Amino acid sequence: MIKLHFQNLLFQSLFVNLFSLTTILIYLHCGNAVNLPNNETVPAVFVFGDSVVDSGNNNYINTMVKCDFLPYGQDFGSGNHPTGRFSNGLVPSDIIASKFGIKKLLPASLDPKLQLEDLLTGVSFASGGAGYDPLTSQLASVISLSEQLDMFKKYKNKINEAIGEERMNMTISKSVYIICIGSDDIANTYAQTPYRRFNYDIPSYIDFLASQSSNFLQELYGLGARRIGVLGMPNIGCVPSQRTIGGGMDRGCSDYENTAARLFNSKLVSQLDAFQYKFPEAKFVYLDIYNPLMHMVQNPAKYGFEVADTGCCGTGAIEVSILCNRYSLDICSNPSSYIFWDSYHPTQEAYNLLCSMVLDHKINDFF
Repeated sequence: MIKLHFQNLLFQSLFVNLFSLTTILIYLHCGNAVNLPNNETVPAVFVFGDSVVDSGNNNYINTMVKCDFLPYGQDFGSGNHPTGRFSNGLVPSDIIASKFGIKKLLPASLDPKLQLEDLLTGVSFASGGAGYDPLTSQLASVISLSEQLDMFKKYKNKINEAIGEERMNMTISKSVYIICIGSDDIANTYAQTPYRRFNYDIPSYIDFLASQSSNFLQELYGLGARRIGVLGMPNIGCVPSQRTIGGGMDRGCSDYENTAARLFNSKLVSQLDAFQYKFPEAKFVYLDIYNPLMHMVQNPAKYGFEVADTGCCGTGAIEVSILCNRYSLDICSNPSSYIFWDSYHPTQEAYNLLCSMVLDHKINDFF
């Protein structure tokens, strides 16, 4: 128990979030592009959020929340190629860009090797460990949501200088924007530290997160975004680390965190409906991850998985980020049979399925 408590404290300092993706090599099409309605085209995809969709931004900042080392990336490309994606392979930002027919990999915006053609088709501004709550990003020393917006503003200025205002405005208005964030606020900042519990109970903290979400979406709209998809929170209490921390002796799902996630999601749906009414020329699309992931965790064999309550890395009960490393014992030899890669993020096989379950039937809602 003392060892587990020490690991828990170290885990709290990481403030990482959930998810990663598909088993296919980067030189193959990593998720078939979905047919867009009315011959629509999407010039670019832009992603904001946390470790679910961070494609390497944390490589370039001073934080403990990193994964630019093996075994992360062991199934990326031709293999053994860690990129800063919190996965054994790709992450959802890559698959989403592929589904919209744009490109197979969505690069990190801080990658110094980016060329103009890379920028024109979109980047990820996400940072593993970030949250709607500014304190979440501060505690993890990662890029906050407001700082990600500042990065997007700088991106706009750079593109404006390169291609002119008219084409820049067209790119911004016709592109797709994906927001995936919030799990770290519940699982880490609220559940594992005392700072917010002094002033908030769960309902009032969820109200605070919903207010932060509203502010972000309105500012993003003000910067020209018109096709906006927002992922709800997943069933956080069912990821392996939260089972270990709050699931009791049998490591069941933590109802506490799942209840908080459902409450936030209900408020997010209402918020997006209100924005759709207020800004009818835009599209605000709610993307439900909670129910698909819950169904997958409860019925792993139906989806071709064998293990749903532990991750592939090490014991699978607590290892994530720096705790999942090349010295971790007993890294599984068959990640495709696991839903989770580490104690927080699913395998690329699981993400391939989840991205289809979450997005495919929602594509038309962006147009």
